[in-house]
Amino acid sequence: MRIAGRSAVGRAAVALGAGLTLAAAGASAAGEDTPFTVGNYPVEARAENAVSAKSKALEDGQQAALRSLLKRLVPVTAHQRLRALREVPAGDLIEGVRVRSERNSSTDYIASLDFAFQAKGVRDLLRREGIPFVEEQAPVLTVIPLWRSSGRSLPSEEAAWSNVWKGLDLEHALTPVRLEPLKKQVSPEAVNALADGDGSALRALIAAYGGELVLLAVADQDLAAKRLSLTLTGRDAAGAFVLKRTYRIDPGDPSYASELAAVVSLGILEGRWKAIKGAGTADRGVAAAGPAGDSELLLAIEFRGMSEWQDISRKLAATPGVEELEVAGLSARGARVTLRYAEGAERLADALAQQGLSLRNAGGTWVLSQQ
Repeated sequence: MRIAGRSAVGRAAVALGAGLTLAAAGASAAGEDTPFTVGNYPVEARAENAVSAKSKALEDGQQAALRSLLKRLVPVTAHQRLRALREVPAGDLIEGVRVRSERNSSTDYIASLDFAFQAKGVRDLLRREGIPFVEEQAPVLTVIPLWRSSGRSLPSEEAAWSNVWKGLDLEHALTPVRLEPLKKQVSPEAVNALADGDGSALRALIAAYGGELVLLAVADQDLAAKRLSLTLTGRDAAGAFVLKRTYRIDPGDPSYASELAAVVSLGILEGRWKAIKGAGTADRGVAAAGPAGDSELLLAIEFRGMSEWQDISRKLAATPGVEELEVAGLSARGARVTLRYAEGAERLADALAQQGLSLRNAGGTWVLSQQ
């Protein structure tokens, strides 16, 4: 969600004026308009009372969800052109909102929401600006999350890897995903062969799942080396491929690496699909959800309570040069945010230090906390 915003009165007016309806049944789009819904989106706000907090979370959340939607549809090569649309009121394009979960107090509101946008309105906006986009979803891809560890792999770790994938917006992605467990018909030898790039082993995978579009997402955890290696291997709508990436494991937050790996993987799949649909070949292998350059950053924020989170987020939003600040995930003790800072992370660290904040590189992950 966008952390900076207007007054509580203005936020409430926008939320109510947009005609938002929050209900468990929801109003998510279906059929050909499915990609125009941003699902399972985290929102959070604090205000002087519960009503104002909810209104603030809705307004800021829908604005951030619109930015996520535009990045989903538009090839990464044209993401810079989306900056011209930053002031477009998301409330004018909202069709409905569905509550997945929510909790609140007298001053706080935290929820996970599905934001359904008007497909025609979004199309018209992008066409009017001459920005290329892809709205056609790829055929459903079967993904098998597989967890391996250099040490003893606990059942909870294996389940956590699948749950990370389940937490993504798989239904509304440009490349919708159906998760399946590894079947007994696929031998360990076949898995190893696929991970090593042996295309002949793909036949065993296709035969086991009865479909051409099937992909292994193999996470290899090496705790001693503090490294998580991810291999995507199989065939998606763009063709057969093998892709390997490595992520550093932060001992203070070991789940972060797997969360980031899954988010980046879905972005890669969407980028490959956009490439074959003619929206720019530079999208192949690029994660729309990940940093696209030194100016786009993904930060892990550590805090000890909601008041500390509010203080950190306020200072971050007020830092000159920080743009497109969005919350990608929020828990009781941490948050993930993306932002743009033209001078890069090192200079941002210097600027934040003057406000009593510490931004440090922890094994490839930028971590922000109070000094």
